[in-house]
Amino acid sequence: MSHTANIENDVEFLETRIEQLDNHSFSRFREWFIEFDHLRWGRELEADSNAGRLDCLINAALAEHKAGRTRDL
Repeated sequence: MSHTANIENDVEFLETRIEQLDNHSFSRFREWFIEFDHLRWGRELEADSNAGRLDCLINAALAEHKAGRTRDL
């Protein structure tokens, strides 16, 4: 069985298990998953920033500000 097929089986298993959760357990799972997702996204953003992949956005924003095309929030 390929690695992709294993992942698909894992996802299907998780989907089935999540569908079987009672309301209380599903709420707890949802809260955990939202926090997990935010932490994971934060790590990805930090890695992108450290690798310079956001530099073009930073430079564009600084150029807009220097050109007077920004305003205070």
